[in-house]
Amino acid sequence: MITIRLARDTDLDGFLALASQVEHWFGPMVGEPGFHRAVEAHIRDAAALVAESTAAPGVVGGLLFGAAPPAYHVHWLVTAEHCRGRGVGRLLMADALRRYVTGPGAVDVVTFGPDHPGAVDSGARVFYERLGFRPGEPAGPGPEGGSRQVYRLPLPGPARPAPAP
Repeated sequence: MITIRLARDTDLDGFLALASQVEHWFGPMVGEPGFHRAVEAHIRDAAALVAESTAAPGVVGGLLFGAAPPAYHVHWLVTAEHCRGRGVGRLLMADALRRYVTGPGAVDVVTFGPDHPGAVDSGARVFYERLGFRPGEPAGPGPEGGSRQVYRLPLPGPARPAPAP
């Protein structure tokens, strides 16, 4: 069973363990003080989530989120290699949308461009498309030099009552 909760200060090592599994796609993070500061700031602002599994100790997924309605941003989302394709990322996203999004607006995430090797190997583009995100404009290259693209999930506003007859 997977549970999602707000990250705590003691979860930094879990985020670093996840980062170590994806540095070949995203570039250095584990040894980068800027990455440490970003994770710590998201934790301090209650904008970081972790996934834990009853089957394995430790953090099996992490998400850093930003909300400035009507703009929302997935800043970072990674699941442990042994948990990919098992719904951990979907659970993290569902919790983030429930917890942080008030709509209307849009949730943006910058992910791999279509020509990046990680686009297929990681399954990131397919993952976001299955959640309803659609490809948007190109973004600047990642720290490793690979292409990036914005994916966007439009958020409808509240339903409006039908006009009176």
